[in-house]
Amino acid sequence: MAVAKEEQKAAPDKQKQDGKKKQEPEEELSDEDLELKKNIELMVERVKDSDAAIVKAALDAITKEIHTTTSSMTAVPKPLKFLRPHLETLISTFEAMPAGPNRQTLADVLSLLTSTVAGKEGEREGLRFKLQGNTSDLETWGHEYMRHLAGEIAEEYKDRHEKEQPVDDLLHLVAQIVPYHMTHNAEPEAVDLLLEVDQLDKLEQHVDDKNYARTCLYLVSCCTYLPEPEDTQVLQLAHRVYMAQHKYHDALRVALRLNEPATIEATFAACSDVLERRQLGYLLARHGAWGAINLEEGPAAVEDEAEREALREIISNSKLSEHFLALARDLDVMEPKVPEDVYKSHLTDGRQPAGAALDSARQNLASTFVNAFVNAGYGQDKLVTVSTEGNDTVHWIFKNKDHGKTSATASLGLISLWDVEGGLPLIDKYLYSNDNAVVAGALLATGLVNCGVQNENDPAFALISDYVSNADAGIRSAFALISDYVSNADAGIRSGAILGLGLAYAGTQREEVQELLVPLVLDSDQTMEVAGLAALALGLVFSSSCKEDVVEALLTALMSRGETELSGVWAKFLVLGLGLLFLGKQEVVEPTLEIAKTLAECVSKYAQVVLDGCAYAGSGNVLKVQELLALCGEHIETEEATAWKSKPVAFGGLACGTSSGKALKVQELLALCGEHIETEEATAWKAVHQGPAVLGIALIAMAEPLGAQMATRMLEHLLSYGEPPVRRCVPLALALLHVSDPAQQVVDALSRLSHDADTEAAQNAVLALGIVGAGTNNARLAGILRGLASYYYKEPSLLFLVRAAQGLAHMGKGLIGLSPIHTDKQLLSGVALSGLLAVLTACQDLKATIGAKHHYLLYCLATAMKPRMLLTVDNEGQLLSVPVRVGQAVDVVAQAGRPKTITGFQTHTTPVLMSAGERAELGSFQTHTTPVLMSAGERAELGSEKYLPLTPILEGTVILKTNPDYVELAE
Repeated sequence: MAVAKEEQKAAPDKQKQDGKKKQEPEEELSDEDLELKKNIELMVERVKDSDAAIVKAALDAITKEIHTTTSSMTAVPKPLKFLRPHLETLISTFEAMPAGPNRQTLADVLSLLTSTVAGKEGEREGLRFKLQGNTSDLETWGHEYMRHLAGEIAEEYKDRHEKEQPVDDLLHLVAQIVPYHMTHNAEPEAVDLLLEVDQLDKLEQHVDDKNYARTCLYLVSCCTYLPEPEDTQVLQLAHRVYMAQHKYHDALRVALRLNEPATIEATFAACSDVLERRQLGYLLARHGAWGAINLEEGPAAVEDEAEREALREIISNSKLSEHFLALARDLDVMEPKVPEDVYKSHLTDGRQPAGAALDSARQNLASTFVNAFVNAGYGQDKLVTVSTEGNDTVHWIFKNKDHGKTSATASLGLISLWDVEGGLPLIDKYLYSNDNAVVAGALLATGLVNCGVQNENDPAFALISDYVSNADAGIRSAFALISDYVSNADAGIRSGAILGLGLAYAGTQREEVQELLVPLVLDSDQTMEVAGLAALALGLVFSSSCKEDVVEALLTALMSRGETELSGVWAKFLVLGLGLLFLGKQEVVEPTLEIAKTLAECVSKYAQVVLDGCAYAGSGNVLKVQELLALCGEHIETEEATAWKSKPVAFGGLACGTSSGKALKVQELLALCGEHIETEEATAWKAVHQGPAVLGIALIAMAEPLGAQMATRMLEHLLSYGEPPVRRCVPLALALLHVSDPAQQVVDALSRLSHDADTEAAQNAVLALGIVGAGTNNARLAGILRGLASYYYKEPSLLFLVRAAQGLAHMGKGLIGLSPIHTDKQLLSGVALSGLLAVLTACQDLKATIGAKHHYLLYCLATAMKPRMLLTVDNEGQLLSVPVRVGQAVDVVAQAGRPKTITGFQTHTTPVLMSAGERAELGSFQTHTTPVLMSAGERAELGSEKYLPLTPILEGTVILKTNPDYVELAE
């Protein structure tokens, strides 16, 4: 009954709706449209006529109507609209029509008509009819039709290719579509079509000075989404096009992305303009490709000695300290800061880290790192560079205990970063200290002060001893200062010397370093700490080089060590050193991966994951990400799953103490106590590969914005459902995806994790906050860290990490960032990434490394430290202040017309400080004058036509030349 009542109620509503439909008038047509409709219907009738002349006249009339009609972009042309109801009639007429010109013309009309009708999946009617029509007049049917046909050709080509059927007729159509697209501002569609039909090499002949920019921009942008080897082929094509158009800066950028030394050198050599070549030098210096160019001999040799010295000075970053200090003076931040300026304890409510709960040695160590990071590159501070001669105060270095002195002395190198001439005299006196920890710190400081700056006056290996004995510290090279200490009997001095060498020569591929460190890796009598640090140093020096001798040495070391040694923390640095050799090299790593499978079980899986992650760093390879995700999802029995098995032992002991003492019972309990039960110590290695698998996901996705967003979402799922080893590395992966880019979503996630019940996850989250906010002075993040300092005031280890994170957040007083991605997010610096990976690897065993005696590993971040500025110079290299616009970068890939590349811009005067995601352009109104500070996601553009930049991307140091066509306008 209830159903019947509902139906009765519904009936009137249905009647009302039907009534409304009947009342709705049909679409009214104008007199012109009615006449057109009648003509179309008449022509359709005549097409069915048996007289070929009448059919031809009707088809010509239909074709003329279609060609001459005008319509909006969103509407179907009216002739096609009126032809739609007759589609089936025309198809049946076509099937019955004999072969000839009329049938071909009708096939053309049907091909166009079916492109406006949604057909069944896989039908491709438009292409079917076109192949039976005229295949030489495609452009007459318009752009939208060409796009539709290109899509059907791609699908048909794929099907035929799988069935091994001929495709010549399809390629004939492609040969007409591609030139049309290239001459009608549809370059991305031409590229897509050629990629689909495996004919990308045909694109080059259609590129000219009008369309090369849009074509290459799309090629470079889409390479991240292509599988191997197409991703490399696309970049190679873009490089050839840029070279043909003499756009050497763009070509060098692509060559650096290809990571092929021969291509880099050939690109540099092809550029003959003196100023443009110097601009290329600045790009090489920023990328850390110091070993890629030989100015003395080979294709890139420069005959003019003065020009060769000028180029060497630029590529070696010799002016970096001078430029950085010019930026600091312009922004008035030269005054040294003390750790309390960062802590701002007076702003913290509630508990203070003071009293008995405070470890004073740990606090001093934390202040050492904060002071080093905040005053990095300024050459002066109020703790370690201040002289204590003539007064009774104890120098800051000696306020630290044992290993703390090493980091305190090493902080001199970070404070004098990039200033070799000014820094070495400050460090030299500590090399002769009676305290081995101070000597170790001085060696590390020597490496730090040379990090990122190459001195071509380094003597040859045979002359090192002469320079070592020289009394003048200013002319002694880093190699000469450090090399003699590598074989020192004291383990601390040896470690400082090894890591100092690695940092000083990171990315240089110096053979002398190899000769010095490889024996330490191969010597099984050396401790794993020494071998691990030597491997890390080799990885830093020979990053992305695939150096065969070094690879062989590291594999031999991994094979010769016992399982106990390979299960320790330093074995991970042996593996990392091996991985850094293949950084970004993709399939080149395959033979080494096969050898890694033969290593001891406790390290084999870990080595495979690290090698895979490093080799595909920044590639965006989806298949590799899926493989790593599968590893992260594994459920592996470790401590949590097996600890219950040992509980009977504990209860057995209790029973033994209260039993009657019968011998049988005692024997049974003793047997239980003697059982070998796999718990944490025995099974932890089984899950050790999951940590680098999580980092590998971030490593592969980090260089591409969309991939980074997707990876961030994946990490959120791993946080919810992953096992403890996976969850602990999620904060590190988030940090790697957002280095010096404190996005709100990421900061919130890390803030939550910093209070996690799992201490290791909380520790990693705290340090990750520092890496995410490195050098940004982000107020919100600084507030979170102050809150954490109050929250963890009774936990020295966590409080130390909070302080270190605070120092990182204010790195260089906000002028220095850690991001390895540069040049408008198009390049990933392998040298910078290597240092970051060294710290993140240490964080996987934080208690045994940074949390213990090896906190100096934090100084590996020096390889990634770079000023985030835009600085403009003239022809002579002198600073030049010009107005620029700085705003958020806009993605203009495949956009029609000439869209603006920045939005929400402000105008500054160079030098400019730039944040992540920002761009700059030369400005003419509301301007800021260079130098300017740039943030994440920002872009800069010149706003005045008075000067012309020698690079299309305004970032770092930019050379400007006067525009000869510029005319000054009177106000």
